[in-house]
Amino acid sequence: MGNPLFDSTSSEKPQILSISFASDPSGSLGAQLNNQDKGMTSEMFTPSYASIQRLLDGDTVARKCGVEVGDCIVAVNGEGFRRFPPDFKEDELEDVTAAIEGMTVKEDSDDDAAKKLKATVVAGKPTGDAYKAVLAKIKSVKKLADPEKPLVLNLERYGWDSRVNAWPRFLEARDGDVPAAMMMIQQHEAWRAQTFPIDLTNKGLQDILKAKAVSELDVEHDSLPPCVYVNYGKLQTLQDHKPQDVVNAFVVFTEIMLSRAKNPSAPRTCQFIDLSGVSISSGFRVDILKKVYAAFEPNYPETLHKMVMYPVSRVVAASSKMLLSFVNEKTKKKFIVTDSLDKVCEELGWDKADVEACGGVTEFMHKHEKAGDAMIFS
Repeated sequence: MGNPLFDSTSSEKPQILSISFASDPSGSLGAQLNNQDKGMTSEMFTPSYASIQRLLDGDTVARKCGVEVGDCIVAVNGEGFRRFPPDFKEDELEDVTAAIEGMTVKEDSDDDAAKKLKATVVAGKPTGDAYKAVLAKIKSVKKLADPEKPLVLNLERYGWDSRVNAWPRFLEARDGDVPAAMMMIQQHEAWRAQTFPIDLTNKGLQDILKAKAVSELDVEHDSLPPCVYVNYGKLQTLQDHKPQDVVNAFVVFTEIMLSRAKNPSAPRTCQFIDLSGVSISSGFRVDILKKVYAAFEPNYPETLHKMVMYPVSRVVAASSKMLLSFVNEKTKKKFIVTDSLDKVCEELGWDKADVEACGGVTEFMHKHEKAGDAMIFS
């Protein structure tokens, strides 16, 4: 049985990782770096000037040492290259280096001078020069190829919803308006503090989870994000639950899926609303969708890849703009309202033959639903 209290899957507190080239002083890191010194407002909460953009294939130092996309290079051989001072003391942070088998990094010193050097802030340089300084330091150490003083990189790893990774999304959601984006992210942080932890034992939420009225579809697709499945018919027939219980179910599955994003700065999900047996014209409870949207739009901006509503007749789909009038135009462009199974499979990366072999979308969902037994409490 799992924890009855569900907490946010992201935190402002980073993990730390140190990697050493001791076994191969002249070896390649095996990663493409991201220049975060371009003078852009989207960089303002990023602590480093260089981060990991992509891991190269092969048995590289980066892969051996557990480096991940998004990791921020904050120091090279004990010398800091930070945009601003660290928010936490190093001994307060989880060191994931120790979790890597056979990986040990010996720091030159733990004295105050060494700690101060490691936390050095590089400021006041022309745009691009701090990034160049990081590269120059790395190259100079590697050029020496000294086995006694190998290249050591200190990295920080931030969660998908930390300001480091979330700020660019909030900025994009407010079309680059910094004051509006700042207000939005502050309101989100207040919402997060009030919302979590979510009590999974709440009866209404348990009814939704047990009925699998909201769940996750486990359909692997390399280029498409995971999908939240919503059986709208079940939601409307369940007794003793409130719209907030549906919101909480959405939040739980969204948090879980976004936490698994390969790139924490670009987490995405899809949403599939199964309207089988639901009459849009007479029996559709739009209040549920409004409540979910009211929580989702301001708190998970730019994380929705596509929302697909199916099956919806072409006549009703043509008037769906009125039905979805509460949705902003940017998000509305990501909505697919259709009666075409071909369109559903195209947008979500499903195998149509598999769907048809299962007997339909609802049965396909039962085949591919990801078990959430850990969240079920009798």
